[in-house]
Amino acid sequence: MSRKYDVCIIGSGAGAGPVAFELARAGRSVVVLEKGPLIKTAQFNKDEIVSSRRDVYTPRLLDEPQVIEWKNNENEYVSKSNRHGGINLWNGNVVGGSSNFMSAYFHRQKPNDFRLLSEYGPIKGANIVDWPVSYDDMEPYYTKVEQEIGVSGRVVNHKFLEPRSTDNFPYPPLAENIISSWIDKAAESIGYEVIPLPRGILSRPKEKRNACVYSNFCGSYGCSSDAKGSSRAALLNRAIETGNCKVIPYAKVFFLETNGKNKVVRAYYHDSDKKVVKIEACLFVVAAQAIESSRLLLLSKNKEFPYGLGNNSGQVGKNLLFSAGGVGYGYFHKEDFSEEEFQKLMQPGVFVNRSMQQWYEIDDPAFGKPVKGGSVDFLFEHANGIGKAIRQKWDDDGHLLYGSAFKKKLHHYFTKRKKLTFEVFNDWLPTDNCFVTLDKKEKDIWGVPVAKVRIDNHEHDIKVGKYLAQKAENILKQMGAHDVGSSISGNPPPNLQAGGCRFGNNPATSVLDKNCKVHDVDNLYVSDGSFMPTGGSVPYTWTIYANAFRVADKIKERF
Repeated sequence: MSRKYDVCIIGSGAGAGPVAFELARAGRSVVVLEKGPLIKTAQFNKDEIVSSRRDVYTPRLLDEPQVIEWKNNENEYVSKSNRHGGINLWNGNVVGGSSNFMSAYFHRQKPNDFRLLSEYGPIKGANIVDWPVSYDDMEPYYTKVEQEIGVSGRVVNHKFLEPRSTDNFPYPPLAENIISSWIDKAAESIGYEVIPLPRGILSRPKEKRNACVYSNFCGSYGCSSDAKGSSRAALLNRAIETGNCKVIPYAKVFFLETNGKNKVVRAYYHDSDKKVVKIEACLFVVAAQAIESSRLLLLSKNKEFPYGLGNNSGQVGKNLLFSAGGVGYGYFHKEDFSEEEFQKLMQPGVFVNRSMQQWYEIDDPAFGKPVKGGSVDFLFEHANGIGKAIRQKWDDDGHLLYGSAFKKKLHHYFTKRKKLTFEVFNDWLPTDNCFVTLDKKEKDIWGVPVAKVRIDNHEHDIKVGKYLAQKAENILKQMGAHDVGSSISGNPPPNLQAGGCRFGNNPATSVLDKNCKVHDVDNLYVSDGSFMPTGGSVPYTWTIYANAFRVADKIKERF
């Protein structure tokens, strides 16, 4: 006879870990179903082939394709399966999800992120709404994340500093490269303000987790010291230790069965042998990341929910969000520095950890009225040598380099220059033309319809992103950087997904209530980034963690 759990959680990333952790500590029996493998800390080495050239942490597209829809040059929507390559929106399909591979830039959303409509008014073509909860509702959970996940940094007062219930982060700042002080000096000299960037990475040990070892490989790589605050390292390992939490890897959930009314009774998944297994529970939580969470609800249609579970309003999959903005860069040449300065600049492993939020709200005549702005985070070019080398394979005339000429260029690039980059984060406004449906033809290796994702962005996103990028470029130029530039576009970063199951008070216009319970289903919650009606102007992870802790408290109250 199969066991019935108190709670079944689908997914194991930032939206799942807090729920599993809190409920297991409260004595509830929890099962976590993760479609990917369990990779332990010791197995997260710094193999560049694994991390940059192989489908190890994400599915093989031949097995699990997606269909991507976009607007062509004739302004018509066209779609294509990525089975044989193309835009890939998979990431982090392992226990702990994409939180294993994040760079862990941890900014809180600010009060105006929760009131985008009431603060700045409507924007034509954008489905902007206020959140049904406020910053004050979320603040205690942001603080909880600082403690449980472990956030390192230094709080400084600035114009857009969000209200805090504590004076500082629980862990001191991580070690910094000398370039951080150069950024500070350059910004000050032109009247700009930069602030220390908090990171979800331990600067000193916490329980069984070690402090950062400054390996020089962080974003896109699993952490070999458990310093990075992944769901696996920070929460799931501790949940398992209670004896109340079981994590089942290689469990690809494809259907949620209801009792013919308004309760889910079973989750069905394919195991590693492609056999169908079912799990019974009193309560279910979906946290499979935005695209896959919407896909699962749409797949789980039945007589009571003919358009998908919780989709009688037609809102499941709608208003999908990514993170708007882009990247910028500048180069520092050896000949511009003393030997001692250049060696300090080239020191590997230590962080830049500088951010600019001076224009989190933009009051500039170019926009006609005050508008929501965003954040800029500074960082070095990723240490991955393969990626660096590939990007140097062309000469100045666009010809492919070989042999000694290529070697000479690589030697110069790796030893006589350093690339400082920046990332811009601003709102990806929700629109009618960015959403998830099921494809009618393409199926995965289990014969299940795959997600079809239409990608389109609002032109306002680009305008804000370019404004912020120009401010960051000004700092790089003041620092003496060469070949300064930026690229702001509507291309979606696959590791930053949200929306698709937005929460709200009106069941006709939202999928979830303010506590992230599906409106039409009594015992089904969605706790990943799907709940977000707008994404804010910072990376999503800290807010997803915080909200999942909040949802866990609501579920505990039910029990």
